[in-house]
Amino acid sequence: MEMSTANFDMTISTVELTGRLDALEAGPLREMITAHLRIGKRRIVVDLSKVEFVDSAGLAALVKGMKDARSQGGDLRLVSPISPDAMRVFELTRFDRVFSMSASTADALRNW
Repeated sequence: MEMSTANFDMTISTVELTGRLDALEAGPLREMITAHLRIGKRRIVVDLSKVEFVDSAGLAALVKGMKDARSQGGDLRLVSPISPDAMRVFELTRFDRVFSMSASTADALRNW
């Protein structure tokens, strides 16, 4: 009989945002994502369920985070905004098809 084992590090960081994801907040979000990646947390869920507004700078921060995570063998996934205005930005730009988006953090974690 042969046996083999494998260990998998499934550490996932979650980031919950509230309010607006705009040019003012995009920088701190990029820094936070970079800090998580720097310490080896390559799987990140960003919860946007309480975000009321997203602009192009906010989208750019999320895209950069996703690309950086993927370049390290991880991913960045999103919890969809509840606000129709915030979600509309993802739909109009078709980023709702680029990102893996879930209804809740629990769903995002379960689907990893």
